[in-house]
Amino acid sequence: MSTNTRLLDIKHLVAYYINKFHTRNPFEIADYLGIIYQIGDIGCDGCYMYLKKHRYIFLSQDLNDQMLRVVMAHELEHAILHRRENCYFIRHETFLSNSKIEKEANCFAAELLISDSLCKEYEGFTMENLAAIAEVPVKLMDFKR
Repeated sequence: MSTNTRLLDIKHLVAYYINKFHTRNPFEIADYLGIIYQIGDIGCDGCYMYLKKHRYIFLSQDLNDQMLRVVMAHELEHAILHRRENCYFIRHETFLSNSKIEKEANCFAAELLISDSLCKEYEGFTMENLAAIAEVPVKLMDFKR
């Protein structure tokens, strides 16, 4: 499967969860899916782990609200599509990673947190402006399809 096809599938997957659960909130989607998450002192921004047949997302207590949502959305993708793989989010590396699964998780987060309607409504605005309106880091805008 080509990378573009996979990213299109991610766009459809995100749309499926938004329609099914009537929310773009990654925490609410995790609750609906029975994915356990915890915020604490973990030594990185976030990570996903599959332990004893349960899916866990761990988030750093040091993240601001904006990054907490972004990291949660990113790790949520791992919990859905990479169920048995343990994954770590390190901000200065994860946004720049060439890893296929990290790019997919970033695309999932961008699609979940940045609506197509917002992009259309503010067409012509800079990426910085759109990111500020969507309350996401500018780097996440690069992953919006």
